[in-house]
Amino acid sequence: MRHLDSLRMIEAAARAGSIRKAADDMNITASALVRRINRFEEEFGCEVFERLPSGVRLNPAGELVMQHYRATLSDLSRVRGQVADLSGERRGHVSVACSQALLPWFLPRQIARYRSQHPGVTFSVNVRDRARAEQELAEYASDLALVFEPVYLVDFQVIVSIPQQVCAVMSADHPLATRRELRLRDCLAVPHIAPSSTYGVRHLLDYGARRGAQQVSPVVETESFELIRHYVLQENVIGFQIPIGLSPVDDPRLVLRPISQRDLPMGNLILGQMRGRTLPVASAKFAMQLAAALETEEADKRPSAW
Repeated sequence: MRHLDSLRMIEAAARAGSIRKAADDMNITASALVRRINRFEEEFGCEVFERLPSGVRLNPAGELVMQHYRATLSDLSRVRGQVADLSGERRGHVSVACSQALLPWFLPRQIARYRSQHPGVTFSVNVRDRARAEQELAEYASDLALVFEPVYLVDFQVIVSIPQQVCAVMSADHPLATRRELRLRDCLAVPHIAPSSTYGVRHLLDYGARRGAQQVSPVVETESFELIRHYVLQENVIGFQIPIGLSPVDDPRLVLRPISQRDLPMGNLILGQMRGRTLPVASAKFAMQLAAALETEEADKRPSAW
């Protein structure tokens, strides 16, 4: 697989944006890396880099070569998984790009459940906003994406889609906590903390606010849903979350109240993969487990849990 080693070096140079920096990262000389790249370009019959004053950048041919390289690595991983399955011991690696909302309890529980049956499988979990998660699928940086309200869905093959209602999260002693359902105008009329604009929850909040000639004006804006959950207990403000982001028994000091669908439409929590890609065995099996768990979560959801 000597050609894969050359492609690995090209990817390193592309990632670093510099031959010298990539060579340092790989603990080889810059001249050795240049010779390896030049040899590949000569055999391939086309240059793969633009030489810039500040370094190097993949040209269109190089982008296609890297796409082929990542697809080849994915195929090799899938074959290795199939071979491991022949021996009765599943191995492999699963990479997931996901929204922060899935981190507190849902995704850890699912990973632990999978690894209890297949301890030879390892995981990487990358916290990404909805646009970056889709990009990672296209770049083969992640096998699966689990995000709320994806942006483009061009190369996104939907495995399962689960509706989620945006809710207000607050302390149990907040004046609005006694209501079963909240109007968006009441939430925005009091101090609130909100996720940044790159997240699906904020996208829906801004949409609903515009419809009602209002504005989301948070006292704190953050990329962390964990900060939102904790901050509402500090200043007694209102935060925003989707139900799957909070376990019903997470913290008795917190309550979750749905925001009326008259103000905010349902959003979609979507599990997906890159369109047309055949996933490695471990990733495909984990996707099946996640899809079943998400569908069960939706079926079991009860207003009393809020």
